Amino acid sequence: MSHSEDILQQGELFPGGPEKPFRIQGHLRNYSWPLCLQWLEFEGKTRFGKHFRLYNSDHSLIYKLTIYFIQDKQEAQRLNLDLKKGILLTGPIGSGKTSLMKLFSNFPGTPGYQFRSCRQLATAFMKLGFELIESYSNSNSAICFDDLGTEQSLKYYGNDTNVLGEILLSRYEKFADHHIKTHCTTNLNASELEAAYGNRLRSRLRESFNLLTLESNDKRV
Repeated sequence: MSHSEDILQQGELFPGGPEKPFRIQGHLRNYSWPLCLQWLEFEGKTRFGKHFRLYNSDHSLIYKLTIYFIQDKQEAQRLNLDLKKGILLTGPIGSGKTSLMKLFSNFPGTPGYQFRSCRQLATAFMKLGFELIESYSNSNSAICFDDLGTEQSLKYYGNDTNVLGEILLSRYEKFADHHIKTHCTTNLNASELEAAYGNRLRSRLRESFNLLTLESNDKRV
């Protein structure tokens, strides 16, 4: 893989340990690709258990995520990543989408984002109703919604409501007007997303997300 000389330097190791895979030079954070991998694996084992590992087959995808979250403009352009859009990470069940997005939510030197389970949000809607939708729709914080499509349309006082569909449509407006980012993980492909949420939302997803795919098989122990 090629790299950005200004931001992501492959092969250059420097002090700092897994918790800090960069050094400050002038006004720039210069990231080391080997140390980025080291930090992710170290943090993954800490958070998810000793069985956690990064697979060589996923390094290309992880590299793209790293470039995106450290906001390396030159390398992002080469990789066809739009740094203004969010990330829609797709892949089969157990491929590691959730783990990776959780790790990048507090990657050193990056702004970070909230992480929310779509299934839990749909369940919470049963208790809180439309107040929950308004809360996430109006939030100015970056949020990752995990496992989009696993939730089901639930009834609140007799009304069928597609909770995540409503939230994502509203957050698209936040993106368009104020550049507030939303990220998602999902097992669904494009046609399945359209079937679950409609053509209107699918078109909004194309406009506001970078689509990345984990091709790996189930990694769960």
